Amino acid sequence: MTVNTLSYKTISANDKTAHKEWVLVDAEGQTLGRLASKVAKMIRGKHKPDFTPHVDCGDNVVVINADKIVLTGNKWSDKVYVRHTGYPGGRREITADKLMIKHPTRLVEIAVKGMLPKNKLGRKIFKNLHVYAGAEHKHEAQKPKKIDLNKFN
Repeated sequence: MTVNTLSYKTISANDKTAHKEWVLVDAEGQTLGRLASKVAKMIRGKHKPDFTPHVDCGDNVVVINADKIVLTGNKWSDKVYVRHTGYPGGRREITADKLMIKHPTRLVEIAVKGMLPKNKLGRKIFKNLHVYAGAEHKHEAQKPKKIDLNKFN
């Protein structure tokens, strides 16, 4: 009996064979952390059968209505985002509600970026995330496929 040796080979994706799509996600009424974990999974490509850890094989994700996300409990006033200017005494803090007023898309971007790898690949695939505060976006030409996050695993 002969065995077809191609039937049990592991297929590893690369930049040329990775099937990348454009996906549209509506963030209205979604909890920030749950939204971010699902979006990070899509950007990384972990939901695809040909996922390869060292390759950008994830989708391009467009998030709309980022200004309508939900934080539970007292996180609007208690959650603090910290950055540093690089100068002595340059630590800056801002709460979630003030950050939402100043930069409505930044909450989603920070949450997703924290769930990606901290290396060259993570910085590369973060560029596949496009976040918009309102319902309008500039990626209509790519014909993004609308995804319901409540049904996405």
